Amino acid sequence: MTTKPESPLASTSPVLELRDVVKTFGDRRAVDGLSFDLAAGQVLALIGPNGAGKTTTVEMCEGFLRPTEGTIRVFGKDPAVASDEVRSRIGVMLQGGGAYPGIRVGEMMRLVASYSKNPLDPDWLLKTVGLDGHEKTPYRRLSGGQQQRLSLACALVGRPELVFLDEPTAGLDAQSRLAVWDLVASLKRDGVAVVLTTHLMDEAEALADQVVIIDSGRIVASGTTEEMTSRRSPHSRAAWLSVQVDMDAPLPDVATAIAQRTAAQVNVEELRPRHFKVEADELNPALIAAVTAAFADLNVMIRLLEANRQSLEDVFLSITGKDIRS
Repeated sequence: MTTKPESPLASTSPVLELRDVVKTFGDRRAVDGLSFDLAAGQVLALIGPNGAGKTTTVEMCEGFLRPTEGTIRVFGKDPAVASDEVRSRIGVMLQGGGAYPGIRVGEMMRLVASYSKNPLDPDWLLKTVGLDGHEKTPYRRLSGGQQQRLSLACALVGRPELVFLDEPTAGLDAQSRLAVWDLVASLKRDGVAVVLTTHLMDEAEALADQVVIIDSGRIVASGTTEEMTSRRSPHSRAAWLSVQVDMDAPLPDVATAIAQRTAAQVNVEELRPRHFKVEADELNPALIAAVTAAFADLNVMIRLLEANRQSLEDVFLSITGKDIRS
């Protein structure tokens, strides 16, 4: 007989609260004044460049590190003080596996389930993450994607009310990635709060109710995905078009072709290869027609055209820059 997840009791209080949290290591501030909340049944995507402070923030929320300043509350408790109580109600998925190399899949699931008072049925959960038939397979013989899915199953077997997912789809194929997305959506429907760290902007955009971008330990932007992707920077014009095309097109050629097609004053920027932003003082049908005609003049097919909306990746790059972080 299989067991499905049960919805946790709804609460009016935030599941997770951070207030002015600072974490220093010597003279370095890894986290510098973070404040945000997360409610039950919501997904929060915590994104940022390498070294931005995401892992340190999550480890403090899990109770493995203490903040130097500020407060963190998980279910109203300090996770570093009430660690046993908090950890009995959370699930943690590590990107690096976290299993013994020689342990078999079924053994690992039963071991983790034994730590919970009311675990999910391990066989049902293994089937849910696509690992049925691998119960006797040693962990070290699993593919990277299978190890990721086992790590996810281990994070969920204890019926957590709050789940921390660190790069949950790293190394997964397209089918497995969609399965994880569906599972996160089902967690949300069951009232589970999810903190998601990811470098995949489309994943954050698809799953998150709110996005927090941190850089150098500070929050540099936050809001819903709609707020973030519709946000206009202080230096941009009043309206813009986001245009994705199916082949390379030199920026000077694109700018010239658009200028020849419209009398409006526009600014054309190449956000990344095959992705252009056209800014203007006013957005109207004539401008859209001029832009599409300009790309037709260049014999370039438009794959996607959106008005006054950027992708989350565009927002992220415009805020944090395009330089590679170590």
